[in-house]
Amino acid sequence: MVIVDTSAWIEFFRRDGELKTKLAVKSLLDEYEATLCGPVEMEFLGGARPAGRPKLQAWLDIVPYLPNDQKLWRRAATNFSDCRSKGLTVPWNDILIATIALESGHRVYTVDKHFDAMAKILPLRLYAPGYNGGFARE
Repeated sequence: MVIVDTSAWIEFFRRDGELKTKLAVKSLLDEYEATLCGPVEMEFLGGARPAGRPKLQAWLDIVPYLPNDQKLWRRAATNFSDCRSKGLTVPWNDILIATIALESGHRVYTVDKHFDAMAKILPLRLYAPGYNGGFARE
């Protein structure tokens, strides 16, 4: 499974979004490999126009959801601290998404450069689409 980050969902739903990202997200959905977590859903739906939110929620309702608990927040705090001690400060929500991926063993598909930087410090696995955006197994 691959956690699709907010940045990729935005490109996927944007009319003039990057084609490479659109194809990659479509491929993850077609292969039943896309998954969602709370911070991504909050960022994405929180930034959506109110009139379009019900349609977006209906789309996201079909994507498997990764739950989390209080212990995850503590592990995220440790990851945040580890990154800061190495000179990297990233938004807390990105650290939380990365921690969910680490705890679940899933990769992250994103176009947000914060994740590239975190992957140099944390054992975070990022998803790279295959040819023409096709699904790429590990």
